[in-house]
Amino acid sequence: MGKPFPPPARAAPPPVAGPPPTRHPRGQRWENELLPGPAPLHTHRPHAALSPGFHPRQVMRRAETMVHQVLYRALVSTKWLAESVRAGKLGPGLRVLDASWYSPGTREARKEYLERHVPGASFFDIEECRNTASPYEMMLPSEAHFADYVGRLGIGNQTHVVVYDGDNLGCFYAPRVWWMFRVFGHRTVSVLNGGFRNWLKEGHPVTSEPSRPEPAVFKATLDRSLLKTYEQVLENLESKRFQLVDSRSQGRYLGTEPEPDAVGLDSGHIQGSVNMPFMDFLTEDGFEKSLEELRAMFEAKKVNLAQPLIATCRKGVTACHVALAAYLCGKPDVAVYDGSWFEWFHRAPPETRVSQWKREKA
Repeated sequence: MGKPFPPPARAAPPPVAGPPPTRHPRGQRWENELLPGPAPLHTHRPHAALSPGFHPRQVMRRAETMVHQVLYRALVSTKWLAESVRAGKLGPGLRVLDASWYSPGTREARKEYLERHVPGASFFDIEECRNTASPYEMMLPSEAHFADYVGRLGIGNQTHVVVYDGDNLGCFYAPRVWWMFRVFGHRTVSVLNGGFRNWLKEGHPVTSEPSRPEPAVFKATLDRSLLKTYEQVLENLESKRFQLVDSRSQGRYLGTEPEPDAVGLDSGHIQGSVNMPFMDFLTEDGFEKSLEELRAMFEAKKVNLAQPLIATCRKGVTACHVALAAYLCGKPDVAVYDGSWFEWFHRAPPETRVSQWKREKA
């Protein structure tokens, strides 16, 4: 099976930076499949004397190119995926995953997958690919568990993985699976921009035929820099080495609205965290907002993308939207607190749990 992307015109490595996204009639969206080209956030402008024969701007451009070559495309469009499906490119080099999940009693993700999905897509069951022995809601599986699970879906270490879900927002669980691949050392993974919602809306083909890929060998290596534990977040309350962003809705963050489908879990947030609801990263049509809008959102919340950042939510799922948005802005090193508010509520000292609801009811 051929590679999922056409080779570049020259012998140089394929670029991962591209022109800014164009405005679509339905709102801002990423028409370019490649990661947009922000200035690297950790690169300082070198002095000309440090690079004889080069103007400082030339050195800066070279540094930017080096940074961008490390980053892989985080989004692919429905058009690109439809063309790949039509061209028969799905196989060991390109796999598609339906990572849909819905609250119990609402929709049935696997049933909907069996009724219709992107041709060639496999169902990624996040309930199966997690640490089921943990008392917390959605903790990462072990390296061996993840490697075995995705290997059975035909994914090897050289496979480009495209993830989508069927949520009405356009994207909900897909960024979590995107982050899971990255935290286990796999960089060639993308989210389908607009999700299954827009795949259907644009009239792309669907099938009810389950995918039966040939099993592959996947080696998982946990990247601990992208994962934070309860102990690390607790220590950070004193050291303040990391900024902390909570991606839940404002009401749940403040404690004025209850946590959905939760027993014995009050709403509220970790002391010192900033609220950036994950829904705000998406347009009304379900696409990721433009680079300029994403940057402005972080700036408005005084979140410095040049500094370390931890994302949190209730169970480590929508926190991955923060990681994805920051990645698109050129910051690939956002860590996710896997246990998030669910673990924090049950383990942390009461004074570190902030809730307006409790204060009002006291």
